Amino acid sequence: MRENPDYALTRVEDAKALIRAAPWATMMSATSTGPVASHYPFILDETESDDEAITLVSHVGRPDERLHELGSRELLVVFYGPSGYISPSWYEVDPAVPTWDFATVHAYGVPEILSDEENLAVLERLVDHFEDPLPNPFRMRGTIATSAYAERIVAGTVGFRLRVTRFVGKEKMSQDKPVEVLERVVAALDRPGPYENPELAARIRLVNGLRSS
Repeated sequence: MRENPDYALTRVEDAKALIRAAPWATMMSATSTGPVASHYPFILDETESDDEAITLVSHVGRPDERLHELGSRELLVVFYGPSGYISPSWYEVDPAVPTWDFATVHAYGVPEILSDEENLAVLERLVDHFEDPLPNPFRMRGTIATSAYAERIVAGTVGFRLRVTRFVGKEKMSQDKPVEVLERVVAALDRPGPYENPELAARIRLVNGLRSS
């Protein structure tokens, strides 16, 4: 990713916040047979006591663990925050050019393969993470039947823990624009239309310290 200090996301707590908000990620490996990419949800291992450490847990469906050669080489996991097209017509200044605002975190590390027991625990945590906001959350081992089913399907997956050894983050949210232009950009993103994007508008407000409308 091209370096640009003006948009660098460097604080561990900010990287963790983006990962929590956007757990669906792309994982990539440079394997002995060429590059491999897959897509899976990741969550933070919140049991880690070090606030400055980032540890991720996830799983892959077999045979992705062999395709990625998991555990034998570095893995890159890319998380995507809000993003979208920014039209220069919104700026009401001249000259102006189009751009794309976005937030992303690239996390690197060598994964540790989990035992079946640990993998099942990770699968449970993944399910709980996404089910907890629902009024009647599903539980993987909520009944005898679902518990037995969960124990059967775990054999078709491989769980892993990724202790992130380095990360690169970027958050480009029109920080180079004056406040009056930023206000017009977020207003345009909030309006119904082909580029309506309230999530991106909210992120631009947050990053630039704008008041909510």
